[in-house]
Amino acid sequence: MIIKPVKRLLGEITVPGDKSISHRAVMIAAIARGKTRVANIQDSDDCNYTVRAFKEMGIKIYEKGGVTIVEGKGLKGLEKPDSSLFVGSSGTTMRILSGILAGQGFEVTVVGDEQLSARPMKRIAGPLSEMGAGVGLKDGEYSPITIKGGRLDPIDYTLPVPSAQVKSAILFAGLYAKGATSVTEDFKSRDHTERMLKYFGAAIKVKGLKVSVTGVGELKARPVDVPGDISSAGFFMAAATLLKGSKIRINGVGINPTRAGIINVLKRMGADIKILNKKNVFEPVADIVVESRITRGVTIKAKEIPTLIDELPVIFVVAALSKGRTVIEGAAELRVKETDRIRSMLENLEAMGVKMKVVGDDIVIDGVRGLKGARLKSFGDHRTCMAMAVAALAANGESEIDDVSCVSKSFPGFFDVLEKIACK
Repeated sequence: MIIKPVKRLLGEITVPGDKSISHRAVMIAAIARGKTRVANIQDSDDCNYTVRAFKEMGIKIYEKGGVTIVEGKGLKGLEKPDSSLFVGSSGTTMRILSGILAGQGFEVTVVGDEQLSARPMKRIAGPLSEMGAGVGLKDGEYSPITIKGGRLDPIDYTLPVPSAQVKSAILFAGLYAKGATSVTEDFKSRDHTERMLKYFGAAIKVKGLKVSVTGVGELKARPVDVPGDISSAGFFMAAATLLKGSKIRINGVGINPTRAGIINVLKRMGADIKILNKKNVFEPVADIVVESRITRGVTIKAKEIPTLIDELPVIFVVAALSKGRTVIEGAAELRVKETDRIRSMLENLEAMGVKMKVVGDDIVIDGVRGLKGARLKSFGDHRTCMAMAVAALAANGESEIDDVSCVSKSFPGFFDVLEKIACK
């Protein structure tokens, strides 16, 4: 795709339903009792793989009146699929689903594509094995992952690296164990699982950085309205901040504190962001208004990373056009996403004239006055692709991104929404 710079962004938009919450809504509804109505579920490759996996395990999931209906059969209601479950490149599906499969009465293999097969899965195999599940991995580290479910014992587990996906897998497995299963982390990762399990009736307790769930209870169907995805909104927030004269409004976005790191960091950099019409059901939701501002470099501490891990690529872009130096500490987790996002962003931003260097797990970006148009690579990664599209909008001269099809993983309509509010 050829992307030419634009003058500004103006208008009002919505973004797809939150990907993390959409995954969890389908999963929890499938093991709850009764029909759950899920509104605004994200229609993306990743979420569709989750839906397909549960259909293949005997759960009825269908559309009715623009709402997704999930007919849950209870904790033990899943059926052994006819073959392995293919989940594409969705790490969320593979990791969290494994926790549910650990409590079932059958064995199944979950397979990912080439991209997902290079991402670490040992971090979930360890605690699930400790609970009593049979877990097999390729070379002891990578997918495919084979789960042999059965009787589980509760554990008290401390995460070596903060991860909402690993935490969620353990908590889901804890639903099937007699007694309290707890997870402790150094920094608080996103808490969608805790919120939604509690909403569906699970015995969840949160005390500081420790979360526990007591099994074996029963979950009851509840209506779910998925808020807009803040990770998707982040690209537009960044673009509106950078492009002089811009003003946009993004309606109905989830502003969960464990996900709102991008708002906090952009404000610290000088961005003009207003939060309006805040409301709360099981997740806080609001409208976000962003106007352009000159930004400055900041230091982002390691403890902030879990709250903005998916938004870091586009924060790199803002940092590149900010006054002074931005330092991002402890960003190693970016290396094990759909691609090594540190490497992909470094290669792309250097092609645009940015001064960026990597020191261990830290990233240092010195702001420049302007970006030059360049040939860019998505590396098959949706967030790298969208971040570089934002950079291209603010560049001097046109840019070319080699493959933009990967945005369908989380935001199939990204370029259509961008076109709607771009003033050329």
